[in-house]
Amino acid sequence: QVQLVESGGGVVQAGGSLRLSCVVSGTIDSIHRRAWYRQAPGKQRELVADISSGGITNAADSVKGRFTVSRDNARNTVYLQMNSLKPEDAGRYYCYVQATCGFLFCDHWGQGTQVTVSS
Repeated sequence: QVQLVESGGGVVQAGGSLRLSCVVSGTIDSIHRRAWYRQAPGKQRELVADISSGGITNAADSVKGRFTVSRDNARNTVYLQMNSLKPEDAGRYYCYVQATCGFLFCDHWGQGTQVTVSS
């Protein structure tokens, strides 16, 4: 059973920072991609940032220059450093991992952590 547990969400003023963490546990084969998604009320879930197995990162245009995704393989943890937060960054942030699953790829999701940004 694979588990992804996020932490680090909370309430922050606009311009502030938060660091989200996601610990991956359980029996899991090779991880190909780690990512953070977010979903605001009434909106679709969207990709915030991801990092490949080779360490290549990608971020949505709306967060480029403000958010940074990173990983610590020894701790099986992926991070999202969020700086200069804006009210439009508020939402539930979900950790995602794509891993090998036999001959297929499997998607794994966390339960999410809430981020509230006050103006």
